Amino acid sequence: MEKLSKVGRYEFLAEPFHCDFSKRLFMGHLGNHLLNAADFHSTDRNFGMIYLNPIHKTWVLSRLAIEMNEMPLQYARFCVETWVESAMRYFTNRNFRIVDAADDSHVYGYGRSIWAMIDTQTRRPQNIFDIHDGAISNWIETEKPCPIDKLSRVQMSNDAQLMATIDTHYNDVDVNGHINSVKYIEHVLDLFSLDTYKNNRIKRFDIAYVAESHYGDKLKFYMEDKQDGEYCIRITRKGHESDDEIEVCRSCIKFVKD
Repeated sequence: MEKLSKVGRYEFLAEPFHCDFSKRLFMGHLGNHLLNAADFHSTDRNFGMIYLNPIHKTWVLSRLAIEMNEMPLQYARFCVETWVESAMRYFTNRNFRIVDAADDSHVYGYGRSIWAMIDTQTRRPQNIFDIHDGAISNWIETEKPCPIDKLSRVQMSNDAQLMATIDTHYNDVDVNGHINSVKYIEHVLDLFSLDTYKNNRIKRFDIAYVAESHYGDKLKFYMEDKQDGEYCIRITRKGHESDDEIEVCRSCIKFVKD
């Protein structure tokens, strides 16, 4: 059997119904492709959800940053490369590179992410190095560059304005039983008008997940204009059990003129 590389490479298609009015891939669908690539990579190397779920463990996304030079056009075939940059007891850093499938020099963009392993019953963090006696260390790749800024905290003041309140439904819930990581991204992007996207493109999107939300929770979106095309958004939830608002994630979106 051919030995697997530390870097996984997976081909995807920018399907037309996954593209917006500009005929370019939606950011949300790109996010799904990144998460799928991460799952394929970890599964191929025997520390993915196929192995973890039967022992009541799973991976959850803690932070994600996507920085793009351009989005793939409809029908474009592109590849997502992914690799583990580092691993600690409770978190692992995973990077992404998005390139044209036929031209490796055509780089669409890059991504950075942080993942945690949790117990699916207690929802508590688990020691990553307990899996296969720390075999994840064999897959760490430190030489491949990811030339975008590191993940950072999203700083917000108390001046953020309430922009939207939405209910959560069946289509918001993922395989882990909580609101899908990418659904938050899609809901944030919906806060901006069509004209915003006609005149600008998304250069970078950062999101940090703080707490889980679940089916039936009501999500509130607070936005702060940081100027120069940068906006920060805080999302809170109100569940059935309490009227208190609990912060579930923060995001930052940077627009540049198209």
